[in-house]
Amino acid sequence: MRTPSGRVPGMTAGIALQGSGIHAAPAPASLPQLDGNARLGELLPRDRKPLYAQFAHMLRRAITEGRLEAGAALPPERDLAAEYGVSRITIRKAIAELAEDGLLTRKQGAGTTVTRRIEQNFSRISSFSEEMTARGQLPSSAWILRAAGAVTPVEAMQLNLSPGAPVMRFHRVRIADDAPMAIEFSTVPSYCLSGIDDVSESLYAALALTGHRPVRALQRLRAVPFTGSQARLLRVEAGTPGLLIERCGFLRDGRPVEYTQSYYRGDTYDFVAELTDL
Repeated sequence: MRTPSGRVPGMTAGIALQGSGIHAAPAPASLPQLDGNARLGELLPRDRKPLYAQFAHMLRRAITEGRLEAGAALPPERDLAAEYGVSRITIRKAIAELAEDGLLTRKQGAGTTVTRRIEQNFSRISSFSEEMTARGQLPSSAWILRAAGAVTPVEAMQLNLSPGAPVMRFHRVRIADDAPMAIEFSTVPSYCLSGIDDVSESLYAALALTGHRPVRALQRLRAVPFTGSQARLLRVEAGTPGLLIERCGFLRDGRPVEYTQSYYRGDTYDFVAELTDL
């Protein structure tokens, strides 16, 4: 299988990155009017730390304690500066620190919001579209490539296919509420679908229609730094830590029907697994 910056041999068709699948996100809920600094906290006059560090700490506690909920919009910098009697530079520096840590999201013209984190449960097999819909978010995709071709050695090993066997590849940026969440590279044997156009949004929905939706999967997770091209697609800085999930999905009869590599943003995803002693 190709890497995000490489090429996959044997491709017969491709589609350039398109933005038609991206939907406009609803405006985030505004933060209620600050009341005596009770919402965010207070700056302590005897604290010797720099003011920006104090304000960053105060914001961090408000987020981690749930007083600032995911998706909540912060007031404009000038309003926060006036409320706390500090400069806008102080506010800007504190917000930049929390944005770098993934707690806040800044968008040009849209202000600053508390980052929405997604919990993905490892105990059940589901598609990205199903996960986002279950959480009340609007899933969409920006296609990088949709193609048919000959299997590569890595794909052949994962999918138990003979050399030269035909496969279909689906590469795209996965989006929730207009925010890029992951880059996904999926390969399925050609017998699973009638053509590459079968997949419009959900790969699993398309596979279900032909009776080839996987019922179990093996997954491997590891931390990776995003390359420059990956970072641009996910709107983060190059080198930002991310999570690579490799999944191989199987039918009830044991045949592998899906090999997917997904690069998730580490600042928006939490992976959860329930463990028992049974």
